[in-house]
Amino acid sequence: MEPEEEMARYSGAVCRFCRREGIKLMLKGARCYSTKCSLERRNYPPGQHGATRQRRRISDYGVRLRAKQQARRMFGIMERQFRRLFGEASRQSGATGENLVRLLECRLDNVTYRLGLAKSRVQARQLVRHGHVIVNGRKTNIGSFLVRPGDVVAVRPESCRRPYFKTLVEELDASAVPGWLSLDVAEMAARVVRQPNPEECEQNLQPQMIVEFYSR
Repeated sequence: MEPEEEMARYSGAVCRFCRREGIKLMLKGARCYSTKCSLERRNYPPGQHGATRQRRRISDYGVRLRAKQQARRMFGIMERQFRRLFGEASRQSGATGENLVRLLECRLDNVTYRLGLAKSRVQARQLVRHGHVIVNGRKTNIGSFLVRPGDVVAVRPESCRRPYFKTLVEELDASAVPGWLSLDVAEMAARVVRQPNPEECEQNLQPQMIVEFYSR
């Protein structure tokens, strides 16, 4: 897969995305669970008149568009890359929606997040891009890299000596990791046991709506 178009190109406040979509996209890690969460304090769309304007009835097209935007923003993917990922999912056997969600889950930045090595997918992407994560012993700095069953994802040995990871190893919980991943806390490494099942994937997605959006 080609190097991804990073969401980092957007330099504004990401909390406005959660307010626009009306759900928590978990873009700020621990802040999303605190009282500082923007959606908790201002549960209305961003913009000058967001607090006063009435929410309009959303058309069928709008519902499908919002479902696609929620998924794209949650995983930090630009439109062109997301469309390319959808194309790959549609070429695979089985339900396209489930295939798409599975591909999103198997991204290296998401796996890093799922393992608890980062508090958010944004932070996980930074760890990957800065070379702190290796796959099968080789440094892989592309967040969109897709892991496969049998792959071993680990923190680079040199990075394990950094204060961040020294503190993190005391907080990692292997029991909190999805069943399709097997984490060895002491080694700061995990094996991809199998492909994730639908119930083990991100639940705040509407894959069928996304399929209908691109199939219109």
